[in-house]
Amino acid sequence: MLHKFYHFLLARQIILALFLFAIGWFLFQTRDILVSIFIAYIIMAALMPAVKWFRGQGVPHIFSVLIPYLTVIVFLILIILPLIPFVATQVQSLITDLPDFINEAAMNVGINIDAGTIQDTVARESESIGRNAVSLTTKVFGGIFATLTVMIVSFYMLFYQEGFKRSVASLFHKNDQEHVIETMNKINDKLGAWLRGQFVLCFAIGLLTYIVLTLLGVPFALPLALIAALFEVVPTLGPILAAVPAIIVALTFNPPLAIAVAIAYFVIQMLENNLLVPKIMERAVGLNPVIVIIGVMVGASLMGVPGALLSIPFISFIIVLFKSLNEVREK
Repeated sequence: MLHKFYHFLLARQIILALFLFAIGWFLFQTRDILVSIFIAYIIMAALMPAVKWFRGQGVPHIFSVLIPYLTVIVFLILIILPLIPFVATQVQSLITDLPDFINEAAMNVGINIDAGTIQDTVARESESIGRNAVSLTTKVFGGIFATLTVMIVSFYMLFYQEGFKRSVASLFHKNDQEHVIETMNKINDKLGAWLRGQFVLCFAIGLLTYIVLTLLGVPFALPLALIAALFEVVPTLGPILAAVPAIIVALTFNPPLAIAVAIAYFVIQMLENNLLVPKIMERAVGLNPVIVIIGVMVGASLMGVPGALLSIPFISFIIVLFKSLNEVREK
């Protein structure tokens, strides 16, 4: 059915142009909804191996879906909620003291900076970040309701995954349906491996950074480690940006400590690139660093922080589709 419509459009170029324009307009108007659906799909793909494992153990389908889904939610709640008050206090203290840290760090390297100007700039930027964070949350998730919607959609995607794949495959010619299902399985493997690997990387880098900063005696080790963990989501550029506040804080005390912190971040980055990423993310990403940087920049330009964070799984998604189309053409 779909291939007949495709040939119909190719034979009528004006209708094809209007159709492509309509599709582009529709995608632009619904981009926030599509981002939420894409996030839900990634969550579904990440939990799919656990569901298959439970099914293989003879667990009923509904419980095979509920067990890993609820386990992840409960785990995140138990880990995150107790840390929120302490982390919030630490982050607030870091933001409050940051102008003094920058001023003292500048004095240690022989640069005079007006502390009042720094204070005003940090306060202004903090307010701007706060406003942007609220706006970002509203745009991406539409508030708490949309966040719950993403979770519910991911649950139903997980529950009806096999039926969903068969429904999509039925839109194509019978000879291509098996290949369509195989392509969707590859996409699920890629996106799921990316999200699982990203969680492992964020946790590993955050924990390692916290241990190193604590051993070096750097203040605010926890919020700085949290920054390193969060920035780990942004490939290539994230770890470099995460090192800046830690170096500034260390430079407040003395240049040798700042140098030690810079070396520590560099070593962590080398361990990540040569040990963690090849073991954890190679199967999920395996992209050229130049493509990664360009993808992050384009994603950030189009949709801000969500675009930067989702650029890599989206590129992986496109690459799987492109390879699948090439395989069809070669047959």
